Amino acid sequence: MIASVRPEPGATPSTRPAAVRQSYRDAVRESLRDALRADPRVFLMGEDVGRYGGSYAVSKGLIEEFGPERIRDTPLSESAFVGAGIGAALGGLRPIVEIMTVNFSLLALDQIMNNAASYCHMSGGQLAVPLVIRLATGAGRQLAAQHSHSLEGWYAHIPGLRIAVPATIDDARFMLAAALACSDPVLLFEHAALYNREGDLTPGLTAVDIDHAAVRRPGRDATVITYGGSLPKCLDAAASLAAEGIDVEVLDLRTLRPLDEAAIVASVRHTSRAVIVDEGWRSGSLAAEVTTRIVEQVFYDLDAPVARVCTAEVPIPYAKHLEDAALPSPARIVDAVRRVVGRDGDG
Repeated sequence: MIASVRPEPGATPSTRPAAVRQSYRDAVRESLRDALRADPRVFLMGEDVGRYGGSYAVSKGLIEEFGPERIRDTPLSESAFVGAGIGAALGGLRPIVEIMTVNFSLLALDQIMNNAASYCHMSGGQLAVPLVIRLATGAGRQLAAQHSHSLEGWYAHIPGLRIAVPATIDDARFMLAAALACSDPVLLFEHAALYNREGDLTPGLTAVDIDHAAVRRPGRDATVITYGGSLPKCLDAAASLAAEGIDVEVLDLRTLRPLDEAAIVASVRHTSRAVIVDEGWRSGSLAAEVTTRIVEQVFYDLDAPVARVCTAEVPIPYAKHLEDAALPSPARIVDAVRRVVGRDGDG
């Protein structure tokens, strides 16, 4: 199923609320504020989330509004505070744990994989872990190899987790509520390069799901499949290709586990060509998994081999020109689409 946004019942162009302009950062902050107001069991914990206001200023002002019991600064020990979050979830609370950068989440991998993801299965369904972990991910800000990688595909490999990746203002605003309503542990990957981006919050929208992909741009000539911080690049590439007469459909996966396979199949069957854009490394990537599912499901509908645009197989460089060269870019996406539609010789 492909997600779509529907207006409020009875809304007309004259009565529909005006769009609200908002940054991605502010949308995430408002989602946190809504969650804290709606449920006294919800609290936020992590490094510098309180008095400092968060490493990316996402939680700025929340400690003044909700106090230190619900906006909890933690020691610099990812394993300890993720473990505390798991214990709180088992005890009936609804913790939101913030990990400063996805690279640091590896220090809590034992807690995430061996505990949070496994308790429900190992207990025969008796123990649920309704935990939300928010992680800043991605490159493009010259923070070098210890703060810049995209490891979403790693976590999407683990049964027992849900992996959601908000790429739009709407999803940044409402995915948290859907994650908190889930009895499984949910990892929300927020691409740090998106925090300053602004967009319009869809009028009348009050909820999104964490189950379905969304077509962000319809098209007929090729499908570009992506998620997270690569979505704006794909939309920019699609706009450039439209000027050449190539009509690209852009599919935002939104959720990486479980993958919305039906949406992928429907879009590729419609266009007969696919390019997958993934900020992870190419080897063993989420792009490889999506490619395999396309080949398994719609091989005979393809008019060209599936193409992938991924990050170069190197630790993310610090130097700006090297970082740019390593990452997927609109130009690389344009070239990949040209190849699959047979226009690779065009200038």
